[in-house]
Amino acid sequence: MRRHLFAVLALALPAAAALVAPAASAHVAADPGPTPPPAACAPVRPHAPAGTRVETVTAVAHAGGTISFPTAYPPVAPIADVPAWCDVTVTVSHLGANDHVKIKVSLPQDRSLWSGRFQAAGGSAYLAGDLTDPAPALVQAVKAGYAAGATDAGVGQSPVDVSGWALTQRGTVDTALLTNFSTRSLHDLAVVGKDVAKQFYGRSVTYAYWNGCSTGGRQGYAEAQAHPTDFQGVLANAPAISWDRFAIATLWSQAVFNEEHVQPSPCELQAFTDAAVKACDTLDGHKDGVIDDPSKCDWDARRLVGTKVVCDGHELTISRATADAVRKIWAGPTTPSGQRLWYGPNKGASLDALAASGTPFVVADQWARYFVTGDPSFDTTKLTYASFYRLFASSQRQFHDVIGTDDPDLRAFARSGGKLITWHGQADQLVPTQGTVDYKQRVDRMLGAKDVDTFYRVFLLPGVDHCAGGTDPTNALGSLVRWVEQGKAPATLTATTTQPDGTTVTRHVRPLATTRH
Repeated sequence: MRRHLFAVLALALPAAAALVAPAASAHVAADPGPTPPPAACAPVRPHAPAGTRVETVTAVAHAGGTISFPTAYPPVAPIADVPAWCDVTVTVSHLGANDHVKIKVSLPQDRSLWSGRFQAAGGSAYLAGDLTDPAPALVQAVKAGYAAGATDAGVGQSPVDVSGWALTQRGTVDTALLTNFSTRSLHDLAVVGKDVAKQFYGRSVTYAYWNGCSTGGRQGYAEAQAHPTDFQGVLANAPAISWDRFAIATLWSQAVFNEEHVQPSPCELQAFTDAAVKACDTLDGHKDGVIDDPSKCDWDARRLVGTKVVCDGHELTISRATADAVRKIWAGPTTPSGQRLWYGPNKGASLDALAASGTPFVVADQWARYFVTGDPSFDTTKLTYASFYRLFASSQRQFHDVIGTDDPDLRAFARSGGKLITWHGQADQLVPTQGTVDYKQRVDRMLGAKDVDTFYRVFLLPGVDHCAGGTDPTNALGSLVRWVEQGKAPATLTATTTQPDGTTVTRHVRPLATTRH
């Protein structure tokens, strides 16, 4: 189960970079003249933000061709026809932080293949960015004509283990590294990455884009909120925003199971998901095995009480207590008095990750143990309703200002001309979709419905799971590029999903309706 979850989390790393977007019009010439020589793959000395010091710079040339990724997990298919490129790795540090942060920038060596664009690739779970050699997202972006970059934020390369960096030797949270992971290293990546490209090619970046999902989605929102001029376009999918709430809310099932005295098997949980899909599949007028809009699905888990299911060769009868537990997990965590704290997974989303009895969601478990309690031995499988609420409140109190990433004030981003696209799967099994809806509604209320659609659009994709399993079902990056560079706002995203029987379903998904007040 843990290895499968690791694979799902790893799939959040950007895949949309495969788009080969049209070259920026600013660089189209009637007579290109003689072909410029390839840029030399050599170290440059980039500028860095105030408070950030460049320690070392290295450069490594790659021949291109068909590039394989032997260490990638889950496996990544080889990428063909990659041009020769140069990896420039810049190591930086911050005053008083005792940190060493790597920023990797991959650049096509043939100057004529560079579109003038820079793309920053986001991370997954506790991985700020993939710096493996070669890194699939960066190689894919290079093939598409981008200079592309990622950062490790100084926290290493594990998406599921923070034991090597979360706590200082004194046993307190390493606030410097957490700040890097949350926001600081993202700005460093933008500034350093764009300047590396400028020095490498001898001209400035024309357009800069953020591309990420899950943690990478949260990172994109962090940049739009805190550094609104770093990127003209932000693609931030299935964003793990409101982190201080999300990262505890996804432990809710452990408290529910303990209080309701049940330990449902994955097979039993799947029976509830299947029944909900069957009941609500045709609400949109089409029978396709997908709940188009889970918010309209009022099927009650208690309808399954008394139903017999066969799990691992044994016949089980769904109990009232198990049905009540599933109903509470779908509803999301509450205070002891019943007030909503956050959202649960949508009906139709797999419950394997967020509702595994005795196996808490690893991202939430690490957050609770190393950051909120500062106690690696803390056992999240023993939570009760009361202790869950205390843990939730403690996370908010300590870390909302550090990593909440849910400030709805995007006015500076809008004024700068920035464009923000988010898609979130309606069957996301890790990051509850309604958290993104909640944020969008708060932006609408703060900025006014009339203006929000001019720069920010959210698309909810029916039947799509967390980060679409590492694919881009919509070519959203292409839509973002057209919006930024040509002023063509996306009226729909065309989302293609594959059903269990192998058939494909294509939908033209409109953006989430703007909340008007």
